[in-house]
Amino acid sequence: MNSFALLAALMMAQSTAPQATDPSPSTESVAAELTSENLAVLRCSAAFAMVSHGQTNGNADALKWPELGTRGREFFVRALAGLMDDIGLNRDGVSQLVSAEAQRLWDAGEINDVMPACLLMLETSGV
Repeated sequence: MNSFALLAALMMAQSTAPQATDPSPSTESVAAELTSENLAVLRCSAAFAMVSHGQTNGNADALKWPELGTRGREFFVRALAGLMDDIGLNRDGVSQLVSAEAQRLWDAGEINDVMPACLLMLETSGV
């Protein structure tokens, strides 16, 4: 899982969104208050990072999905920057949330289950 967390951190570092300078609320308190839309953004961002990572490494399961390189990364950056604005977390806080969601998807074996809905979200995002 460390490679997924690293990928998420690297993608977030490429964001052009300004870094929050104020202290961020605790990740746990924010996670408990996420809306269903926030959760979907978080879930799909994590899934895209994981599938993109798998595609880069030639993983057969990941390669059966459309190539996510640039579009997946752009969705990830834009969606999580919006999430930062919506919930008041800084990059570190959002990175913790997306890493936890990636771990949850991995542990539950749900990546392939969420990808169809996430690809639809990607299409409607305009990215």
